This record gives sequence, C-alpha cells and structure tokens, in this order.
Amino acid sequence: MGEISLRRRYDLTAQVEVYEVRLGDEYLMSSLFTAAERALATRALATLDRPDLTVLVGGLGLGYTAHAAMDDPRVTELTVIEASEPVLDWHRRELLPETAGLADDPRCRLVHDDFFRLVRDEPLAHFDAILLDIDHTPGHLLHPDHAPFYSAEGLRALSRHLTGGGVFALWSDDPPDAAFQAFLDEVFTETSAELVTFPNPLTGDESSNTVYLARRTPAVTN
Repeated sequence: MGEISLRRRYDLTAQVEVYEVRLGDEYLMSSLFTAAERALATRALATLDRPDLTVLVGGLGLGYTAHAAMDDPRVTELTVIEASEPVLDWHRRELLPETAGLADDPRCRLVHDDFFRLVRDEPLAHFDAILLDIDHTPGHLLHPDHAPFYSAEGLRALSRHLTGGGVFALWSDDPPDAAFQAFLDEVFTETSAELVTFPNPLTGDESSNTVYLARRTPAVTN
C-alpha cells in the first residue's frame, strides 16, 4: 500500500510531543487524538457480561485500541493482526511510550498478516470481540481490495469468527453511514453507531469519530 513511517515531533499548538503515522503522503493517525481508538475497545467490551475474554484486533497502528483492551482484566488472550511489519517492529522496539509493553505482555500475540484475508478465508478461532481500525471509513479505504469486507457478505464472513453473543466493533473517521449501518442490520441482531467526541487542541473545538457496535445475540430456546 506504500511506504509507512512513524514521525515524532513537538506540536507548538498543543504543547506536547506527538507521534504520527503516515502512509506515503497520507496522514493515518496521531497520538493527539486517541479517545475514539480507546473507546473502540472499552465500549465493545462493556457490552459483554462474561469472564475470560478472547479479543481480535485488526490493525495495530499506535496501539491505543489494543492497549485499552488489555486494560480490561477479563481479557485473557489478545491477538492483533497487522499487515505492516514496520508497525510491529515499532512496538517490539517500544518506540511508542504510551503503549509500550504490548509486545511483551504474555496475553498479547502480534501477527503479521492481512486481517481481511484471514476473516474471509481462514478458519480462525472464535473471539468474544473483534475490533477493527484499519481504513479511514467504510467508504474511504486504504486499499481497494478491502471493499468487499464492507458488505453484507463480508460481514457475514466476519461473524463466523465470533462466539455466541460476541461483539464486532469498527472505528470510522466519519459520522454514521446509513448504507453501512444497513449492512450491519442485515447480518447482526443488535447494532448501533455511537459518536465519540473529544477536544481538538488544534482547532480549539470538539471533533468526533464513530464507533459501530454489532452483536448477533443467541436465539432463546425454551
């Protein structure tokens, strides 16, 4: 998909040291804005009333989603699928101080692979939660090959990897998308699109991202 790079700089407006990820000339993520990435994990896991959770994260990035998931004491196993070997290397070398320790945590397994290929083709183990933060939005993709995932067929393939009553959560940079919500409604029995607002020190105002949550609740038998 292009050359990926990690940049550390001091932001004069926010007056903090900032870590940023770029793919070529395209801006991907910043340590200035992590509220929604953390909420992707905390809001998804809050829907689960069970112990001993197994979690799959698609996309490692700066590590805030995985780090927030590991903060939940119920999580016994976390698998992170990341397509970029340099990103995995940043974490193994602990270049990101706020999420340092992920690579060394015995509960966490970092895997170099394609998340979309795995959920489509591989008989993955079942997970209580699958958390995805790779593309900008369901319509603004890092690569055209990701497009089939954001359909009813793609979401059905993903749902095969959830335990009964397990939750799928997706981060998006845009407001809720009615077309994608319709695909979620077609596949899952409980869905929502929640705005996560946070202060933006660069504008002096608030910004927001969306966290989609979806569960296929088990049928009740008498």
